[in-house]
Parts: sequence; structure tokens; C-alpha cells
Amino acid sequence: MLKTGTVIDGKYKILNEIGHGGMSTVYLAINEKANKPWAIKEIRKRRGKNFEILRQSLTAEINTLKKLEHPNLPRIVDVIDNDDDLLIVMDYIEGNTLDKLIAAEGPLPQDKVVSWGMQLCGVLQYLHSQQPPIIYRDMKPANIMLRSDGTVVLIDFGTAREYKQNSGSDTTCLGTKGYAAPEQFGGMGQTDARTDIYCLGTAMYHLLTGHNPSEPPYEIYPITKWRYELSSGLEKIILKCTEKNPDNRYQNADELMYALMNYHDMDTQMFDKYKKRLKIFACALIASGVCALGSAVFGILSDYKLDKTYRELLQTAEAEADKADKAALYIEAIDFAPQNMQAYIGYCNAMTEDEMLDSEEEASLVMLNASHKKYLKCFADKHPKEYADFCYDIGNAYWYFCDDTKIRKNSALPWFETAAAYYGKNKQYDIEYQKCLMYMEMGNFAQKVTAAQIEGNDIGIYYDYWNTLMSLKALNDIKPESDIPLHHMCRELISCVAEYAGDFKSDNVPKEELLTVLDNAEKDAAGRYGSELDAARRKIDRYYDE
Repeated sequence: MLKTGTVIDGKYKILNEIGHGGMSTVYLAINEKANKPWAIKEIRKRRGKNFEILRQSLTAEINTLKKLEHPNLPRIVDVIDNDDDLLIVMDYIEGNTLDKLIAAEGPLPQDKVVSWGMQLCGVLQYLHSQQPPIIYRDMKPANIMLRSDGTVVLIDFGTAREYKQNSGSDTTCLGTKGYAAPEQFGGMGQTDARTDIYCLGTAMYHLLTGHNPSEPPYEIYPITKWRYELSSGLEKIILKCTEKNPDNRYQNADELMYALMNYHDMDTQMFDKYKKRLKIFACALIASGVCALGSAVFGILSDYKLDKTYRELLQTAEAEADKADKAALYIEAIDFAPQNMQAYIGYCNAMTEDEMLDSEEEASLVMLNASHKKYLKCFADKHPKEYADFCYDIGNAYWYFCDDTKIRKNSALPWFETAAAYYGKNKQYDIEYQKCLMYMEMGNFAQKVTAAQIEGNDIGIYYDYWNTLMSLKALNDIKPESDIPLHHMCRELISCVAEYAGDFKSDNVPKEELLTVLDNAEKDAAGRYGSELDAARRKIDRYYDE
């Protein structure tokens, strides 16, 4: 057992124990040089079969997490194999697991559970999109950490496995009884993406009802049996998730994400209303006595009315001053005509017109993209330049407006990558293509710099990063962004100079270059960031004049 104050590998100082299980203990540690907290999982080595199983499980967890990068997943940055123990250094996630929350508060509000469920769908989309796909297999409240900002992190990858395309079944039956899908215990083929759908369904069931599926009566009942006020639409979703036959479940996380976004539309009351409207329409149609002709005329009028309603919604949204109401009108327009791009663009502009993209707005963009992928792809095929511009604008929105640094860097990259794929097909858009590449390089730097600092192999990467910044600035001088992105680009340059001034000096970036960039940024930003510029200049003087 590690003692408080112990320094591991000359880097990590143990502060205190924060959790333990049968064969492992988790500590909070700090890298004093980088002033960053980490979690260290200690596994004591033992002889015998049990430890060998645990060792294999942990090896799978380490190998899996090392190659993943997602805002809702922890990173493993170091593995230290000693004679007596195995130490795994990973991101410290501040918060509580959802099993502790439900123990303290009882059944949880359905809106919160749905929000967490959609975030976890995003994680599953990411895991299942890996090549080969990664199947998590142990989704339960104890493995879901809730941060103070309302976001969740999926922890403990000890039972995860890569999907083996030609394998008929899993070699090991792992998972938590009650939460695990039937196929996890043999006899029903190997686990796949639908296994994780089942596990997420049981986890949401526990959070909504307070009834642990791994305890008696070991059954998944309709959630309204325990809480009558819960949504009947959400009940249908959970029952579909937890079907014993995988073919009867949602087939992927995209389908489940869309269902959770629209669970209110599945409520019994809504279905009753739709049925009533259908009956009224049917009666009117029969009374007309011109079914065939009436159907054709109705189709034409319906298309006209749909287009008219769509245009009216767009006009109303454009004139709306309130951000939330404006966004709601654009969403309504998207639902009317999901194949039309104008409302998507309006919605994204509405999200960022105040130059901010908070966590809720960011989540709504994720959900919108997930639920309308097929329409967006269709538009992309027909209008590649317009779609590339759309992706580039969202990438910029993440990069400059998102209030969470880690989310903005990770989430911006896929949009820039998509935009680059379309721009790169036409030399006419070479500047836009090169800008995307610069943002992608900067995002990759942000992802690897912390680990490089910890491992002590960051020498030289700052010089490359500086060159990337200069290339982006040069491209913008040729083809400038509009004022708002330009101002934020200037602020990014100022912030980077201030943050990495000492590292730039170590990598032999000339002081004059830094000062010139700050002077240009001051001019381009029209004096918006005076105090930040002064602080950056003081940092340059302090490091370069040492």
C-alpha cells in the first residue's frame, strides 16, 4: 500500500487514497512539476489464477485506453510495473460515481438521466467507430462518473474488448450480472454494439427507478411500475434496449441517441393525439368521395404548405431576439425539412452569435449531427462546397467559442477533417483546405502536449507548433476570416504566446517573432485584448531576458 507523500517514478507524489476494491487501490497524486493532479491505480501482484485474470483484464484496459481520446473518457498516460505492484497513471476525474449519487438521493430525475444517456451514446458512437470496434460491456452506475458541470465520464475498461469479425463467440464471459446482456454469458454469439445498448438500458433503468437489476427480483419491469410519473416514451426506449434478442434492440448508438432526443414524442398521449388527427383526416377524405384525386391534390398542397411553413419558420427565427427561442424555431424548421441545409446553418449561427458555446449548446450540436446524419450526408453529396463551409464554420465555433478547452480541441478536429476531405478535392479551395490542416495540427498538438511534458519528450514540439500558428496567420492574411473569428484567432495567438513563452524560448523561437505577432494581433483585434497583450509581453520579457 502506498503512503501519503511517497513519490512514484520521480514524478507523482501521493496525496491520499480515493477508492479501493478487492485487489486494487486508487490514489490521488500530483505531478508537482506540471502542477497537475492524476489518479494512480495500484494493483498488488499476487500469485494464483485470480490475479492472472485481473492482470489480463487490466492489460486489456490499458491497451484500450491508450489509443482513445474522447472528452467523456479518461486517458492513461503512464504505466509503472514494479516488483510488488502495477501502477496505472490516468486522468483524475473529479466527481462522484452515479451509484453513489443514487444511494444518496434515490431515483433520479428523468431529464438528467436522458441527458447522461445521450452523452454515453456519444461515447459508444466513438468506441464502436474504432477499427476494430471496441465493445465496453460493463455499463453500470458504478462505472459512470459525474463531474460538477453535469458531464459524465465512462471509467473502468477492464471488461472492454475489440470486436472480432470472424469470431462466433466471446472467449471470456465478463460483465456485471443484472446489467450484462444475455449474450455476455455464452450461447448467443459474441458481444457487439447491441450489447452496449442493453447495458446502457439497464443502467438507465437503475437510475430512473432506484431498483438495481443485479438484485432481486432480477427483472427489468416497465419503469412506470415503480414511478407512474415517468414518460411512457422513455419506458418504450428502455424496454427496447433490454430486449433479450439483440435483433430486437436498437442496432447502434445513433438510433438510441435519436430516440432519447425525441422520447416525449413517443409518449402514449402524443400517439393518441396523432391517431385522433389521423381519424379526422380519414373521415374528411372519405366524405369527399374523391380519394385518388384528393390524395394527389393533397400531396401537392401538402408540399406547398410544408415549404411555406419552412420559410415562415426561418423568417421568424431570423427575427427572433431571444437565443433559446431562435434555436427552437430553427430546430422546428429542421424537423419540417431535414434535407434542407438552411435551417442547420441558421441553428449553428444562433448557437454562436454571442461568441459562446456552452456545454448544453455543444451537446445539442452533437445530438443534431447524430440524429440527422443521413440527411447531412445526402446534402454533402449534392453540395460538397456548401457542406464543407458548414463543417468549417462548426469547427471554428468549437475552436474559438467553446468554454471547455478539452472539449473544443477534441470536438473541433472531426469537423475540420470532414471539411478538409471536401475542400481537398478542388484546388480552387486550397486556402480553406490548408487552414483545416493547420487547425488539425494544432488540435493534435493540444492532445499530445500534456503527456509529452510528463514523459519529458516535449523538446522541439513547440517550435513546430509555432510554425503551424504562423502558417495559419499567413493564410488568414491572404484570405481573412470575418471580424469575429479573426478577433478570436488573435486572442488565441496572444494566449499561446503567453502560455508557451518559456517553451518557445527553449525551442529557439526568436523573441522578435513573438513580439511581432503580438503587435499584429493588437492591430487586427482593434485593441480588444489590451490587458492580455500586456501580460503576454511581460512573460516574453521575463523568459527571454533571464
